[in-house]
Amino acid sequence: MDLLIIGDHHGDIENTLTYLEKLAELKFDVIVYSGDFTDVNTPKGFTQEDIAELIIEELKTLKKPIVAVPGNTDTSEIVKILEREKISIHGKGKVIKGVGFYGYGGAKTPFGTPLEPSEEELKSGLEKAWKDIINTKQKIQVTHSPPYGTRLDVVQAGAHVGSRVVEEFIKSHKPIVAVSGHVLEARGTDKLGTTFLINAGKFPEGYFGLVNIQNNIVSGNVLNLIG
Repeated sequence: MDLLIIGDHHGDIENTLTYLEKLAELKFDVIVYSGDFTDVNTPKGFTQEDIAELIIEELKTLKKPIVAVPGNTDTSEIVKILEREKISIHGKGKVIKGVGFYGYGGAKTPFGTPLEPSEEELKSGLEKAWKDIINTKQKIQVTHSPPYGTRLDVVQAGAHVGSRVVEEFIKSHKPIVAVSGHVLEARGTDKLGTTFLINAGKFPEGYFGLVNIQNNIVSGNVLNLIG
């Protein structure tokens, strides 16, 4: 299975159409969206819900299954949109081609953004989602918050700001891949135990991830559409 990993639009849709045309030329089976369709501030004349719906409609033109979690800047109304579009894996799981996708969105910040679950809520949500896909052989975890203490949660000042619950859930449940976003400057890949980790960075800057799973071997990288 080949995964296209994108996320963190933060309401910036200016280059989305051009970039999606380029993505259509790539080979992948599933689109994985790691959250933050929108931002607190939106372009004039648009609501956050308008932005999320526009992005989802454009992703649908790629004609591949989509799974998504909300980010910390996404509202409860956007969570409802993901549910309505049947692409949400926020506190639930979905099986695609025999692979189990599960996750939970949002992330803690110092800024009081719309979706900031506690570590207890995050753990409960992941446990609930896990139960939906427990019988699948291969499992892929999708959270907005990155696992603590990895390359994917280091902010510019050098501190680790990820979730210890996400870290521990990966260690204990051992998904084959764990996708996250949120910390834009920490885009890249890493490993935690046997789990392949990826943070694809900010899509409006051209960044995306490709992950290949063949048997139980995972390879992948973060790439850029610019240039």
